[in-house]
Amino acid sequence: MYSSNGGGSSGSPIKKVTVPDLRARKVSGEKIAMVTAYDFTMARLVDEAGADMVLVGDSLGMVVQGLTTTIPVTLDEMAYHCRAVARGLGRAHLVGDLPFMSYQVSPQQAVESAGKLMKEGACESIKLEGGQEVAEHVHRIVRAGVPVIGHIGLTPQSVHALGGFKVQGRGADGADKVLADAVALEQAGAFAIVLEAIPPDLAAQVTSLLSIPTIGIGAGASCDGQVLVCTDLLGLARGHQPKFAKRFANLGDAAVDAISTYVTEVRAGTFPSASHTYKPNAASATLRAREPLTADELDAPLALDLWH
Repeated sequence: MYSSNGGGSSGSPIKKVTVPDLRARKVSGEKIAMVTAYDFTMARLVDEAGADMVLVGDSLGMVVQGLTTTIPVTLDEMAYHCRAVARGLGRAHLVGDLPFMSYQVSPQQAVESAGKLMKEGACESIKLEGGQEVAEHVHRIVRAGVPVIGHIGLTPQSVHALGGFKVQGRGADGADKVLADAVALEQAGAFAIVLEAIPPDLAAQVTSLLSIPTIGIGAGASCDGQVLVCTDLLGLARGHQPKFAKRFANLGDAAVDAISTYVTEVRAGTFPSASHTYKPNAASATLRAREPLTADELDAPLALDLWH
């Protein structure tokens, strides 16, 4: 079972991954493994597999809802999915994304939205996109007692401003901006930063510059950790996948094969077989034959006593 004080297979208490644990990885050198999840079932599997962090990303707009961007995702939708994922976790640290326009308006709005994900989504920290322009927001959220993860480089909520899902940090100016954003977020109080789709040498430079962990996605192997979308790494996604999205399995093909076999057996009448059917009634329990209902009985109103 999965609960905040549950035990593992040996019956020993599960040690929850905390913010201090994650920050300590910067010194110990132990890499951080983060995976996204959007529902209870996937969360339970990811937690059982030993992931350190589970991110309920606003990527659910594309992965779960079938949208072309993350922009339409709402704060209420994020809280709903975070609650579901939280029920499946025993060890992993739960991070919830602040969606587009749930924090950009003002630091006060950012604090209120972060509080909603903590209270209604059962999150243990929140993530938001942006660098220097949201540093004050991060500072205010952290001051309110909410741990924050930053996200710079390719920021999907700004996809239209960036001109598409493109690698960021190219050239001297681009690299300088990423470095300045990273420093601003650390100074504001973020305990980790996601680096998405930036050159690996720049990611290495940012990682060595900061005293907090970096978590890469399309940023090379020098980061302090990595994050992937669960459907990408399991091979469940169809169509185009980013260069960095390694498939560690091909469960999409396996699922199609399994469902196709099910459809075939249903149509052939071979499923369910006796092994998937309950035992029939004993002869003594056979239902007695009943006379067909009369026309008057069929037309009679149904009498329900709702109070007893």
